[in-house]
Amino acid sequence: MSAPDRDGQQREILLAYRHADLTAEQLWTRYFALRGSHDLVAVEAYLDGVAELPPHQCDLLAQAVNERLDEVSWTRRAPYSRTLRPSRPRDDSLAALVHLLEGTELAPPERLAHLVEEAGRLIGVGFSPYLVDYAQQYLHPLSAAGDPGPPLPIDSTLAGRAFRSLEVLPADSAGSPCLWVPLVDGVERIGVLRADVADEDTLQDPGLRAQCRWTALLIGHLVVLMTQYGDGLDAVRRRRDRTVPGELIWSLLPPLTAGVDGFVVTGVLEPRHAVAGDAFDYSLSDTTALLFIVDAVGHDLRSGHIAATALATHRSARRAGYGLFEQARQIDETIAAAFGNAIFATAVFVEVDLATGRMRYINAGHPEPLLMRGGRVVKRLIGGRRAALGLGSGELVVGEEQLQPDDWLVLYTDGITEARNSEGEFFGEARLADFLRREASAGYPPPETVRRLIQAVLTHHDGSLQDDATVLLARWTDPRNLIPKG
Repeated sequence: MSAPDRDGQQREILLAYRHADLTAEQLWTRYFALRGSHDLVAVEAYLDGVAELPPHQCDLLAQAVNERLDEVSWTRRAPYSRTLRPSRPRDDSLAALVHLLEGTELAPPERLAHLVEEAGRLIGVGFSPYLVDYAQQYLHPLSAAGDPGPPLPIDSTLAGRAFRSLEVLPADSAGSPCLWVPLVDGVERIGVLRADVADEDTLQDPGLRAQCRWTALLIGHLVVLMTQYGDGLDAVRRRRDRTVPGELIWSLLPPLTAGVDGFVVTGVLEPRHAVAGDAFDYSLSDTTALLFIVDAVGHDLRSGHIAATALATHRSARRAGYGLFEQARQIDETIAAAFGNAIFATAVFVEVDLATGRMRYINAGHPEPLLMRGGRVVKRLIGGRRAALGLGSGELVVGEEQLQPDDWLVLYTDGITEARNSEGEFFGEARLADFLRREASAGYPPPETVRRLIQAVLTHHDGSLQDDATVLLARWTDPRNLIPKG
């Protein structure tokens, strides 16, 4: 529909104004709140038809009238001088997203479940979010009701399969058709969203799947955001109380999984509730991926302080634009100055050029990273050796490696390979390499691979670790080989 001429617009605004139940002064107040620049006398003259206003000011006046008409549910609308974008979606396709965006602006974390349920009703779907616990073993229902129901095991349910595979999966058990949609923040897995629908045929509706996927993406973002300023969502995911060192380390960690075009990195730590000396960090840009893993001596609060100091110093040096040499030197000097020369931390620093796959690294007394290619470990990265951080720099050497598309890089702490079973047998590097080979052949995404790896280590160690165990896995794909998104 074309916009009316200026005289026609003036007539239509006047007609709409008469139905809006506003005085001229009330209308001018609303117009002024929209940044209208003309005074009350000019607006009254326009409404009386004896003066004109510039087109933009007419549109602001029309907006003020229409907002009032929205309040009284009147169908008449004042026209604009040009075609304007709608202030709200014209159909229901984005209704759930708009409701969540507006509803969570000042909402506490505990209100998210109620807002999600309301958002689903706007598009005719029953939404029920489930959040993964920090141990990544169960999906816990987030419900506005008093009794949310039992958690769902990740390894033995369809909901868990959707979480593991990052796929939207339909279900029609006992006459209750639904979709299980992964909840993610970027590429980090947060849980799943159950979307109950009216009938089985609806499960194949591509529009419905798109709406559910959009909503799940937004919910994932909101969970991460709202967890930063309240404990309501954290309480759903936390199944054990954390130790003080554990709280310290977890407060400093980046998201467990992140990715940019051609590169994904994911990490995991155990024991989740009591990690003390292990930590990792990364920074991703258009051109470069920087990885860092650290293991501080000991397993107590002091170990947490050492690891936290190393992490903070690394970020300070990295954000100041320093390279690997200077990052290592600054951490070395900071640990020695703060804790004394007998205290140290092992670490690996990695820099990957995302355009070419050229990798540079420094290994400060840490277990040697593994390189996987074609689904198997092809080498241990033995270059770039130097003393542990805190014991003096010594001779600084940078190792180099040329990655090939789809190579996997595995950084880990000694708690992975030195986990012992009841007979005293180490998990060991050979078992680690064999596990990675089998998981790569199964085609799991990197986050699922590290989840299953840490479970295998825990099982080998009879469920309880004596030392921190951390793994950081990264996969590089040559961006020149990526299929453009159309």
